[in-house]
Amino acid sequence: MNQRGTGAGVISAGSMPRNHLPEITPENAFFWRAGATGTLRFNRCQACGHFVHPPLPICPVCKSREVRDEPVSGMGTVLTFTVNRQVWEEGLEAPYVIAIVGIDEQPGLRLTTNIINCTIEEVRIGMRVRVLFEHCEDVWLPLFAPE
Repeated sequence: MNQRGTGAGVISAGSMPRNHLPEITPENAFFWRAGATGTLRFNRCQACGHFVHPPLPICPVCKSREVRDEPVSGMGTVLTFTVNRQVWEEGLEAPYVIAIVGIDEQPGLRLTTNIINCTIEEVRIGMRVRVLFEHCEDVWLPLFAPE
């Protein structure tokens, strides 16, 4: 990867150290470990069908407590993004893209993530992406790449 920050190189998952992994709890373990099977999963209300993220024990729409994790397609659209050019910690290669991806199954169902496997210049709002997972210790981080 280009260390001067011109964005000429392809961004890959391995170019970012993962020193700050999420805490696994009984409520979120399904989300962080679903990548082991290559599937993105979210909680879904069984009463009204609303996907709930981040994971909660109650539906924010209908207040039902009947929520359980279900798979989604893993397809989405880049809603917005920023290019980070700051090296925040040793070993972190910049630049890289942080994006908010809208998940196809429901308007408003979004993930803040990284876009990988393309150059920075290729990333754009409206770009179609698919989930890929990076395995780090006991979590599988959902990252997105061009479709």
